[in-house]
Amino acid sequence: MSGEAVPVAEPVLTARGRATRERIVAAAAALIHQRGVAGTSLDDVRAVTGTSKSQLYHYFSDKAALVGAVVERQLQQVLQAQQAELDGLDSMAALRRWRDRVVALNRQVGCVGGCPLGRLASELAESDPVARAGLVGGFDTWRERLTAGLRVMQERGEMVGDADPDTLALGLLAAVQGGLLLAQTTRSVTPLEVALDLALAGIESRLARGGPPGR
Repeated sequence: MSGEAVPVAEPVLTARGRATRERIVAAAAALIHQRGVAGTSLDDVRAVTGTSKSQLYHYFSDKAALVGAVVERQLQQVLQAQQAELDGLDSMAALRRWRDRVVALNRQVGCVGGCPLGRLASELAESDPVARAGLVGGFDTWRERLTAGLRVMQERGEMVGDADPDTLALGLLAAVQGGLLLAQTTRSVTPLEVALDLALAGIESRLARGGPPGR
């Protein structure tokens, strides 16, 4: 044997088991978003969910496995909140609607909490390589959703030929993350608005001459 870790198959869950697992993950996600990973123990999760130690370990082999599930859940929550806008992100008008949605979501919570994925990244990126890989995958999924719409614009001839949808989408995602961090710190949506408006202005500058600015 080479000494490599052997993957452990996840248990096949019943509908009730899936519901219990989801309840545990949802509770852990809420605690971690409030207290951070280091400030949240498995005993904390057990207390909130009313589960026994054996029941918790039936679904998650250790805290790292639970944190991985939290990363996946937070990604799905982030994307779901923007789903309608991301599904039709293929014009400058659509990009502005997405921008307004992101700002509105942040305003609704009073600029408290920042991005769930961003908060996890700030805590785990230097200390947990496995969680960091999961977060990279999460951010990549988000970026790919942005890239898809920009690529449609390019295929319709609305963007200059040398515009790179992947790079432009990365710029948008970076604007969201930086803007949310400053909005959280200042308790104002203004930094997020400014960051996104500048990123969208950069995309608009890549529109083909004479092309429509939006639909």
